This record gives sequence, structure tokens and C-alpha cells, in this order.
Amino acid sequence: MSTHKPKFPNADPTTEDDKPDTLHREFTIDEENNKKLARDEAGVLSRAGGDYSGAQKKTDPVEISLVRKLDIWIMPTLWVMYWLNYLDRNAIALARLNDLEEDLGLSSSQYQTCVSILFVGYLLGQVPSNMILTRVRPSLYMAGFMALWAVVSALTALAKDFKGLLLVRFFLGVSEAPYYPGALYMLSIFYTRKEIATRISILYTGNILATAFAGLIAAGIFHGMDDLAGITGWQWLFILQGAVTFVVAVFSIFTLPDDPLKTRWLTPEERELAHARILADTVGARVQSSTFAGLKEAARDPRLWLFAFMQHMHLAANGFKNFFPTAVETLGFNTTITLVLTCPPYLIAGLISVGWSWSSGKYNERTWHITVAKAIAIFGFVLGCATLNTGARYFAMVVFAIGTYAVNSIVLGWVSSTCGQTKEKKASALAIVNTTANVSFIWTPVS
Repeated sequence: MSTHKPKFPNADPTTEDDKPDTLHREFTIDEENNKKLARDEAGVLSRAGGDYSGAQKKTDPVEISLVRKLDIWIMPTLWVMYWLNYLDRNAIALARLNDLEEDLGLSSSQYQTCVSILFVGYLLGQVPSNMILTRVRPSLYMAGFMALWAVVSALTALAKDFKGLLLVRFFLGVSEAPYYPGALYMLSIFYTRKEIATRISILYTGNILATAFAGLIAAGIFHGMDDLAGITGWQWLFILQGAVTFVVAVFSIFTLPDDPLKTRWLTPEERELAHARILADTVGARVQSSTFAGLKEAARDPRLWLFAFMQHMHLAANGFKNFFPTAVETLGFNTTITLVLTCPPYLIAGLISVGWSWSSGKYNERTWHITVAKAIAIFGFVLGCATLNTGARYFAMVVFAIGTYAVNSIVLGWVSSTCGQTKEKKASALAIVNTTANVSFIWTPVS
């Protein structure tokens, strides 16, 4: 048996003489792990030896079948979870239209504080959560926190005043914190650079469509259940959405994956291929490190902070969604029509964002895809401020929704492919970028 250790695409270009010293400086691994890594790299060359940079189309029917299976199991589950994540989080904007402020005696500034406080809890939990996620079963961890946020969301119906609403919103942020960075990490350990931007974009349509259909769902509840059994419409909204979320959390335990080598619904051969192709795709791939080493390495990567700044400014422009129903209400229609009109801008933006991300992945280009999308968003915001015409203002709402939502998955996919040398660094990098970006939601509602 040959002792030559094969190199896989994009590997860290160290020589055979200095590689042991490098590994010793960065990680402590035993001989068995070294042998396993060599076998994995050899498997990459023999079974998944194509170009993973995005320049070539996959032709291996076995790999195509694997990706299709991953899509069938992973994407619907994560999508529904994200749809409910945003539905529960943004219900407060719709409850405002059903006299939430009046019932709880809130001032406008108190309402804005309750919107913002969620992101304080949300930000505190993301980085430590993703560090933990690399050491536990993601299926149980993600599903467990989903069940927790379902309960907290339903408890919002019991809030009686500003303090009660403030408290429940903070804990809703804490319990929802693990989901999105965890979902990004989960996608990053199963999908290659060419594939991940489109998958993140599809996942993000859960966010978009939750915002779109939230108005329709709320309109039905407010119209048919307001004061039913002495419970207001906005209280029913939180109760029913929390109940549905809890049921989905239970089912997700059985459909969410774990590590590629430990996912129960993959065959042994599929597990090996799923693991090997991500090794082949990872730029400068290295062996596993500790969670804190991954955090430290991510924090020292200057590219990470550039991505964090980009995503922060992107989400700052996206903060309009917390007040979008109120903005649409200024067009002068009644509550039901207002809620219906909140839907089309998000539907259009969701469809275009998937196509835009697919284009970015197909042509392996990100800079101009981000620049053009942001230029469209700026045009929409300027148009909305420059006219009082009802039709033009609504058109502007569609335009700035398209421009803002088109960028998200491209930036996050870029983070995953650039800062993913170890799974611990990748998990920390995604969480840091998402945390830094979401700081914008603290100051944009009150700016």
C-alpha cells in the first residue's frame, strides 16, 4: 500500500516536511485520525474528484442522487422551521393592528423597545449556540430550541403590560437564537460552494413568505376569532402560531440531519460521499479543532469582519419589515386590505432572490450581484420618499423589497466558503457574521 498522501483540491499548500509541525502547532490529533483523514482525501479523489469551485456542472449520477436526497430531507424541514421562526417573531407587528398597544397601555416608544429587545436576547445566544452545535446532535438541539420558542411565543398572549411583553420578547429572542446560525451551519456541512447560495436563498424565502403570508393569516384570525371565548384576536394569533410551531418541532427531530457521517437516513455509502465532497470543496481544509480554537481563528480572520460589516449594513436596510404593515396602512386602505397588500412585495422578492442566488452560484460571481441588488434597493427607497402617489409608493415598496432580499444568501454563502477551514471555525464565523448583522435590528426600529 502506497504511503504517499494524496492532496485534494484547494488543500492548504504545505509540504510533507513541514505539515506535521503545522498540525502540531494548531491541533492535537492521534494517529488514527491522521489515517482517517488520508482515507477521506483518497476517497475524494476517487469518488468526488470534480471541480467544486462552481465552474463545472456535476455529472456523477451518484452525487446528483445524493444532492437530490439531501434536498428532499433537509430543505423542507429547515424551510418550515424558518417560516415559523419568523412568523412567531414578527407577529407583534401584526398584533399592533389589532389594538395590542391599546390593550397593554403601550406608548409608541415602548412598543419600539419591545420590538428591539428581542434582538438583544437573539444576539447573546448565537455564537455560543453554534459553538455548542458542533459538539451535540443538531437534530435534537435545533428541535429542542424550536419547542422552547413555541412555548415562549404562545405565552405572549398572557402579557398584561409593558414589563410583561418586554420580558417575553427578550426570552423569545434567546430561544430563537440557535435556529438561523444553526441552519446555516447545517447547510454548510452538506452543500458545496456552488450549491449553498441557492439553498440559503431557498431557506430565506421562509423568512420572506412568513412576512408575506403573516398578514393573511392574521387577517383571518382577527376577523373570525376576535373576542372568541373572551380572548382578543392578537392573543389568538400568538396562541395558535405557538401551538403549530410546537407540533413541527416534534416532527423535525426525525427529519433533521446530524453530521454527514452520522445522519441516519443516509446509507453508509452516501454518508462517506457526503463527507468526502465537502472535504474536497473546502478551501484550505484542516482537521477538527476545539470549539474555542475555532472561535479564536474566526475572530482573527480579517475577511470575517468585512463580511460582518457587509451583512450588518444589508440587514439595516432590511429593518423596514418590522413596520411594513404600518407603512402599507398609510396608503389609506382598511385593515383587511392593508394586510392583504403586505403579501405581494414579499412573494415577488422571494422568487427573484432565488433566481439571483442561482445566478451567483452558476457564474461563481458575488460582487456585482450584491452591488446591482443594493442599487435597486436604493432606487426603491428614494422613490418611496419622493412621491405621494399611492400606486408609485406601493411600487416602491415592491422594488426595495426585491433589492434588499436578493443579497442575504450571497453574502452568507461567501462567508461559508471563505471562512470554513474547520467546522468549528465555520460555525463560529457564520454565527459572528449573523450576530453582528442583527445588531442593526436594535437601532433601526428606533432610528
